[in-house]
Amino acid sequence: MKNSDARPNRGCFEATVLTNTIVRRCYRRLNLRLDARGSAFFRDVKPGQFAELDLSSLGLPPTGAIDKPLRDAAAKKILLRRPFSFSDVHLAGDSPPAVCVEILYCVLGPSTLRMTTLKPDDVVSVIGPLGNGFSVPRGKRLAVLIAGGMGSPPLQHLAEYLRSNYPDMRVIVFAGAKTLDDFPFIVNVLDGGRCVPDEFARLGDEAYVATDDGSAGAKGLVTDCADAWLAQHAVQAEDAIVYACGPEPMLAAVASLAEKHGLDCQVSMERMMACGIGVCQSCAVETRAAAGETEYRLCCKDGPVFNAKDVCFRK
Repeated sequence: MKNSDARPNRGCFEATVLTNTIVRRCYRRLNLRLDARGSAFFRDVKPGQFAELDLSSLGLPPTGAIDKPLRDAAAKKILLRRPFSFSDVHLAGDSPPAVCVEILYCVLGPSTLRMTTLKPDDVVSVIGPLGNGFSVPRGKRLAVLIAGGMGSPPLQHLAEYLRSNYPDMRVIVFAGAKTLDDFPFIVNVLDGGRCVPDEFARLGDEAYVATDDGSAGAKGLVTDCADAWLAQHAVQAEDAIVYACGPEPMLAAVASLAEKHGLDCQVSMERMMACGIGVCQSCAVETRAAAGETEYRLCCKDGPVFNAKDVCFRK
C-alpha cells in the first residue's frame, strides 16, 4: 500500500475539557474528551507518545491567583504549541465511544499558568498522537517502571496498558522525588509508615517511593531503591525490562543500573519540542552510531522513547 493511501496516524483536531483539577501544590490534572476525528487517531495510541496543545488564546488567571515566582512568566506571550504526554487514555461511554485523555501538568511557566484557566466545555486544539512510545519485547514477564518527579505520567499510562494487554506480566513501580510535595499525585501512607503512590499502587504488583529528604518512603535516590530490589530478587535478564522517565541525570543513572543488571531499558527523554513533527530541529538527542561515532536524532520524531544503550546522556 502506498503511503498516500494509508490512514494517517496523527492529525489536528479539537478536544473538550471535562475537568481541570488541583492535585497538590502546583500540580494539576486535565481531562479532555477528543472529538470524533481525534478519537479515531487515538484508538491505537501507545504509552510514551504525546500531543501538542495550542494554548496561545488562553488568558491569565486573576492577578491575585498568580504566585510571585510566576508573575514575570505571566507577562510572556504564547506563540508555539506545548507538548504533553498522557497519564491515562480510555474510552468514554458515548455512542460512538469517544477517547478521553488525562494530562498531569506542573504550573511552571506562561503556558501551564494559562492552562489553569481551562474549565469544563472549553475547547482546545490538539495535534497528535506524536512520537514513538514504549514497546514490549517478546518474552518479557517483568516490567520495572522507574519515575522521577514529573516523569510519572507516561509510566502511569504504561502501567495501565501492561495490565490490560499483558495480564501475566508482573509490574514493579518505583517513584522518586525531592520531597513528598514534589510528587504529581497523592501518596498514600499505609500502616507502619510505608508510602505508595496511589495511581501506581492500583496498577503495579508492587510500588515503592523514595524521596531525597526522606519525607516519604525510602530516603535517597529512587535508582538506589530500584537497584536494591533488583539485587534482592535476582532478576533474570531475559525475562525483564526497565522503563523510565524523569530528569536526564536520573535517566543516566537508570541506564547504568540496567547495564549493571544486564537488563533491556527504554527511557522517555525530555526536550523542548516546538513543532512535534521534526521540522524545527529543536529537540536533538545525541545518540550512539556505528564505529563509535555519534549522531543526533530528534526527540519528537525518533523518540521520545529511546533504547537507553543508544543515548549519550548529557553530563
